[in-house]
Amino acid sequence: MIRFAAAFVAVAAYAQTGTAPKFEVATVKPASEDEIKAGISGCKTGHGREVCTYVTLKRCIVGSFHIGPGQVVGGPGWIDSERFHIEAKAAEPVEDAPLDAMMQALLQERFHLAFHREDRNLQALVLEVAKNGPKLEKAPGGEAVTDGSHGSMILKNTTMDGLAERLARVSDLPVVNRTGIDGVFNMKLAWTPEGENPKGPGSPPSLFTAIQEQLGLRLQAQKAPVSVLVVDHAEKPGEN
Repeated sequence: MIRFAAAFVAVAAYAQTGTAPKFEVATVKPASEDEIKAGISGCKTGHGREVCTYVTLKRCIVGSFHIGPGQVVGGPGWIDSERFHIEAKAAEPVEDAPLDAMMQALLQERFHLAFHREDRNLQALVLEVAKNGPKLEKAPGGEAVTDGSHGSMILKNTTMDGLAERLARVSDLPVVNRTGIDGVFNMKLAWTPEGENPKGPGSPPSLFTAIQEQLGLRLQAQKAPVSVLVVDHAEKPGEN
């Protein structure tokens, strides 16, 4: 479960005050043979714990900084190939937002991750309003929450920037919001991931078609200014 607005505000606040919290205990080790054979990669959070199985450093950066894979540039090649098991626990149960800040601190401590941010003119997907207008359900407001699985997502109290951020997580390119739409919305999206064949009649369409048919928006490929995280340095951690 990902909480876009809360995570962004919390991480920004920690960065400004220099008081980013840290996990009470954490282990980082190379992925086990069983994990490699299973090939199931991802992170689960809850009750102040975060467990990441068969994940790359790049995957951890994408998750904790809430950016798309196309917004992580630089660094040694292994950050997108070597896989690790990470298990970490906070001193007490906390929400996902402080867990993101703790994961950022862990990556800097264990992987010696050093980075900077900059804007670059990159090939991107620009999110715009489709010809016939948006099909969006206004939300009453509150915490922005996104639940997702393979080929689907359910968003609650989410802005267009939050939608663009989530779309960047499931596409190869960064996504830039140029809808001009303000406010928060509840949205559902189902699609057949690229490279997969539809499972039969009634199967979801491609991501591009689904966004247009289900949300009244569209994605246009073009170059655009994109904020990226540049990895200046990273080291493989010893098992700990």
